[in-house]
Amino acid sequence: MVSPEKIRCMFGTDGVRDVANRGLMTPEMALSFGRAFALFLTEHGVPRPKIVVCRDTRRSGEMIESALRSGMMSAGAEIYLLGVFPTPGLSCVLRAGGFDAGAVISASHNPAEYNGIKFFTSQGYKLKDEDEAEIESYLGDDLLHDWRPTGASIGNTHDAHDKRRLYLDWLRGILESIGPREWPLVIDAANGAAAGIVRDIFGHWGGSVSYCGVDADGLNINDGVGVIHMHHLAAIVKENSARLGIAFDGDTDRVLMCDSRGRPIDGDIMLWVIGRYMASHGKLDKGLVATVMSNMALEEKMKEEGIPMFRCPVGDRYVLESMLETGALLGGEQSGHLIILDHVATGDGICTGLMFLKSCAELGEDVDTLVDRFTRYPQCLKNLKISDRERVLASPLMKEASDKAHERLAGRGRILLRPSGTEPLIRVLVESDDATLTKEVCDDLTKAITKIAG
Repeated sequence: MVSPEKIRCMFGTDGVRDVANRGLMTPEMALSFGRAFALFLTEHGVPRPKIVVCRDTRRSGEMIESALRSGMMSAGAEIYLLGVFPTPGLSCVLRAGGFDAGAVISASHNPAEYNGIKFFTSQGYKLKDEDEAEIESYLGDDLLHDWRPTGASIGNTHDAHDKRRLYLDWLRGILESIGPREWPLVIDAANGAAAGIVRDIFGHWGGSVSYCGVDADGLNINDGVGVIHMHHLAAIVKENSARLGIAFDGDTDRVLMCDSRGRPIDGDIMLWVIGRYMASHGKLDKGLVATVMSNMALEEKMKEEGIPMFRCPVGDRYVLESMLETGALLGGEQSGHLIILDHVATGDGICTGLMFLKSCAELGEDVDTLVDRFTRYPQCLKNLKISDRERVLASPLMKEASDKAHERLAGRGRILLRPSGTEPLIRVLVESDDATLTKEVCDDLTKAITKIAG
């Protein structure tokens, strides 16, 4: 196990990520990460690990995949390729058994020029921080270079496309369990990992279904479509007189929706709806987990239902850790990462979308009134591009500005300052019961950060 003082430098909140063919995402680095991961598994008692691998639709995906699996094979691993497939699909395959670990090549919601690598356990969970730190430590260890299997000990590559049916059949089973299915839907696959499978799944829906973001060409993932560009989905929903729009991100572990008027339905509202459905079936007695980014309105809604709510840091890995600690079966982020633990082991956009439809059907929900009934505390969120984030956040001047902000809110709200785990940003979130006060405090903090950054 990695020493307590060891910290991650390359892994963020969702794996390693960078511009493809630059920095941390060169083929050389991917090969090293592959060797380090295989060595990590070997050192933990799996001498010839079976690792299942998938990727999203980025042009750089095959390049990174080739290097990653070469590194793994050179360390003695057997590689099983799923091809272009959602992150939660790989997790589903792992949970079914037969493999020792998994790897996904994707940069999720980032533009096409980015790519990334994230690793999974045999149970379909993302690795813990300390495991990723240990993998990083191997990159500078002589053992990584000395571990050179030869002959029959070198790994091999296998086609695992037949395993894809496990995930697709499971999702169709959820869809078929939903009651009335006549709502017209619009599905936006973000030109990502779900682009080739959404018709296979939602083609069994009883109502009409329109699709967008299903023409991936390697360069258009998340380009004007998907969860990052909800205005595009909203326009199509209104144009098609659809009841609901459902959008995914590049690797399909996130989902956001909009109602027939094009108004966004985010993770907080989904937690509220699915939470009530699960509570009605006696599955939420241990509460639910949300991150520090979730609106205070969610706490109020859960309190009204008698459901405890726990907060955790941003990142679906931390949501899962908190869920396992508390025993909660539901958790998620405002951004659309939801984990329904009796179904999945990681965020799953398609499963969440289907469970939302199932919850609405069983609860008799009017989707078009959800936004009106979920009265939010005013929030102000700013993303500031700052290269030296740690220095700025550790500055005494930052503490002074933060203390002043807390004094102004005086128990009426909260502030959150945090570095992004995937981009060179400092995120500033201010929330209170007064919209004017919220904006003023957020503006003051933004100015302070800009000044400190110089």
